[in-house]
Amino acid sequence: MANILGINLGEYSPTEVLEKSIEFLKDGEQHYIVTPNPEIILTSHQDEELFYILNRADLSLADGFGLKIAAWLFGEQIFRQTGADLTKEILEVASQKNIKIVILNWKNGLSSAQNIKDSLNKQYPALNVLVIDAERDKALSAEINIQINNFSPTILFNTFGCPYQEKNIYHGLKNWPSVKLALAVGGSFDYITGRAKRAPKIFRQLGIEWLWRLIRQPRRLKRIYNATCIFLTKVMISRFVNPHLYRPNVACMLYKKEKGINKILVVERNGEPNHWQIPQGGLDGETPEIAGAREIEEETHAVDFVVKGVFKNLIRYEFSGKGRDYRPDIQRPVYEGKKYKFDYKGQKQSLYIAEFTGQDDEIKINFWDHSNWQWVDEDKLVETVHTDRQANTKIFLEKFKSLNL
Repeated sequence: MANILGINLGEYSPTEVLEKSIEFLKDGEQHYIVTPNPEIILTSHQDEELFYILNRADLSLADGFGLKIAAWLFGEQIFRQTGADLTKEILEVASQKNIKIVILNWKNGLSSAQNIKDSLNKQYPALNVLVIDAERDKALSAEINIQINNFSPTILFNTFGCPYQEKNIYHGLKNWPSVKLALAVGGSFDYITGRAKRAPKIFRQLGIEWLWRLIRQPRRLKRIYNATCIFLTKVMISRFVNPHLYRPNVACMLYKKEKGINKILVVERNGEPNHWQIPQGGLDGETPEIAGAREIEEETHAVDFVVKGVFKNLIRYEFSGKGRDYRPDIQRPVYEGKKYKFDYKGQKQSLYIAEFTGQDDEIKINFWDHSNWQWVDEDKLVETVHTDRQANTKIFLEKFKSLNL
């Protein structure tokens, strides 16, 4: 498994991908496949829900020559697998094995449902297919769920484009029990209908499809610039610069007063039962004051709070393979290796303290970050957080008490 800017990518060959897809159809479970390209990976850095969904796909396949270059820089080898090629292979299997498929098609895309159905009938006469034109924001409606479930497909394709298709599949699968394999394929069906033209084979083999698109559609210049220059620049920084740096981070102590007692908000990490901590996140080029307020709003949706104090660069710790041990000799904990978006050596952490002045029903945690939240008395904070967090939390609590709030 290769990891490029925080996104896991499978190292399977096209033949192995098809074999695994067929296995997915047989094992009785529900699976989904994504095909991120450099542009999608950059989008996921601004969309944490997408970042989460990409990394939980059963198969995440590199769609873009730039990803092969990035993997090579990290000493990995991955195969390129375009959504267009995989779509054709899956359609062929479905046609041969009489497997029902449904296509959720973006209503405002290049190809209409009728375009797609007519083209598939010509190319795959035996294919049992339902094509549904849908609005991106209405694709999980009861009406569409009924259409899909009445048809009872085994395979589902979604053409909404990123990030709509990935989110629709992730949230929709539970509504479609017959679907065993779902694929986010963007404009792949536009090539089948002839509404879009693929780059000549020589361009694809050389990995310069971006040049073909730029020649045909100059208006794509900004997107192509991001997918080539910006993406590879970030990869180079991630590979050669960040491993020597500490990622700027801010921890957020949100508290409220209740009967004269300070209670502090803690959240439970998603996928890690009983791993409680206070909210935190990267500065992303902002000051701790700005980033702290942003992190509270993003992770708890709380907006009614007042900043009481900020302590800059309070703690520094390293990511290490030696375990999550506290090092009193250097006054910083050392955490076991963890992949962030930009492969830093470790983190330097500031502290943002704010008083919550709203109502508890205002707090709504993000499912991709946390699974639960609670208020705890300040004197029980250290014993409540995960043991890996206790050393840091003691330091945070000392600073909190120093403000005499």
